[in-house]
Amino acid sequence: MKLTYETLVAEAPLWMGVIGPDGICHSLSVAWRTGLGIDSNADLALPVAELLAATELPVRLAVAEAMKTRQTIQAMSTTFATPTGDVHGYLSAWPTPAEDGAGAFIFVSIADQQAEAELARLQHRQDLILEAAGEGIYGLDSQGCTTFANKAATEILGWRLEDVRGQPLHDIHHHSHPDGSPYPKEECPIYAAFKDGRVHREDTEVFWHSDGTAIPVEYTSTPIHENGELSGAVVVFRDISERRRLEQQREQDFHEIHRLKEQLELERDYLRDEIRVTGLYRDIVGNSQALQRTLAQIEAVAATPVSVLIQGESGVGKEGIARAIHDRSERADRPLVKVNCASIPAELFESEFFGHVKGAFTGAHRDRTGRLQLADGGTLFLDEIGEIPLSLQGKLLRALQEHEFERVGDDRTVRVNVRVIAATNRDLATEIGEGRFRADLFYRLSVFPIEVPALRDRTEDIGPLAQHFLANICEELGRDPIRITQQQVSTLERHGWPGNVRELKNVIERAVILTPGSHLRLDLAFRSDTPPAVSEALPSDSEFVTDVEFREMEKINLLAALRHADWQLSGTDGAAALLGLKPSTLAYRMKTFGIAKPLA
Repeated sequence: MKLTYETLVAEAPLWMGVIGPDGICHSLSVAWRTGLGIDSNADLALPVAELLAATELPVRLAVAEAMKTRQTIQAMSTTFATPTGDVHGYLSAWPTPAEDGAGAFIFVSIADQQAEAELARLQHRQDLILEAAGEGIYGLDSQGCTTFANKAATEILGWRLEDVRGQPLHDIHHHSHPDGSPYPKEECPIYAAFKDGRVHREDTEVFWHSDGTAIPVEYTSTPIHENGELSGAVVVFRDISERRRLEQQREQDFHEIHRLKEQLELERDYLRDEIRVTGLYRDIVGNSQALQRTLAQIEAVAATPVSVLIQGESGVGKEGIARAIHDRSERADRPLVKVNCASIPAELFESEFFGHVKGAFTGAHRDRTGRLQLADGGTLFLDEIGEIPLSLQGKLLRALQEHEFERVGDDRTVRVNVRVIAATNRDLATEIGEGRFRADLFYRLSVFPIEVPALRDRTEDIGPLAQHFLANICEELGRDPIRITQQQVSTLERHGWPGNVRELKNVIERAVILTPGSHLRLDLAFRSDTPPAVSEALPSDSEFVTDVEFREMEKINLLAALRHADWQLSGTDGAAALLGLKPSTLAYRMKTFGIAKPLA
């Protein structure tokens, strides 16, 4: 009879046959026919005894018994004699229902020992390759349970094959996200591979080690297809802990480089500002006893880390004293960062002092380093400290006391090592009594107070200062040296100097601008509202200027006053007040001379 198994058996690479319930073999594989020398196209009807005649008796009896009892034979060792020689292998047999249900067939398969050995060799070679692989490899069945794990997988994660075989892999080492939050199995890309049949790659997750630590991994989950069906997946992964560490280190280094770059740029800007300073407070000039007392205090406190409070009238040179302290301290190679407290709007106080991060408030388009952080390792000079609003003094006090602060919009604490020097022209004791200045901030700042004498209390220093300013200003303006007479020095010494050293410098600068030749025109340099005590003699007949020259000097004087007042015409500190004119008169003269405020 014709069997439906024939097509399955005919092309089998092994020796395979089908024995009917009548004990007759009607179907043999090509391999078996070839071994027996039977034409592959000839009809076949071999009794089982004849089919197995060349095997050992126990094998024939075992097959007969299996046919009778419908039992299975598993890999029974045998030798099969053929016209070309003996074939050594293993015989297996198993029953199966007949197509019409009338009886049973038995399939017989004889595996060549040589082929079996080759298969075993290839399997061993495959195992060696998998064990030698540097990446961890897991095999999973269609339920996500582990079927295989190589040596690298064990070394990376600590789980032995006997610990994980048959267990759900996700529950063992992929159950949580890096932050420890649960990772549902349904969202796992490994399982998705044998659900959607696609390869899934990930490099942002962790596998959990047998000791409970998280191992950053990069893995690929590849589906396995068997007979057209998804039957599991192969997971290949590697430990990327070192790569992550290097990436984090690079990121930290980048941020540190960015911070240092920003700090260097800011320090560069400060240095540029310092270079623009004309020299008013760069040097302390004079030999008076009052000044020598101040210098002695500077020498005493400079080498210490204590806070200094410099007090004195406006224009006495408090910033020069602060710079002298810094330059003689151990912090001289670090920046002296200056903050004019009077010029900072209350709403920008925190950003100016402490800095901010990008997006902290409207207009914060990038990170900003505050003055405190910029002065780290150096000195912070707080000029006009008495101008800080009372509501903001507490924040400054905390930062100075704790040596730490948070940037606006940031939750990270920044620690700094800063020496503080403050200066004021106010009587802070009076300010404290009237509730405008905190006593605790005052005591924090005034560990070592220094009182800078007014210029009128050190008149013997006026001549040296005038000579010093005259030389510097001529050099800056590209003028030939101009001589100052002893009579002019005496005139300067008799002046009251309400503006102190700053006023003296301004007078000398105006005199240089108004001097056409080599004889200093000090008489034109004094403001009309602060005349000198003794007027200088008028120029002799041989010393005069033309009307054009006089008007040019007047124009230069107007420009000097306007620049000094930052182009503010009216008000107490306006150019009109400096010149002793009405604002309307000044405006008229500006129009006459064609003077206009420059565009920003």
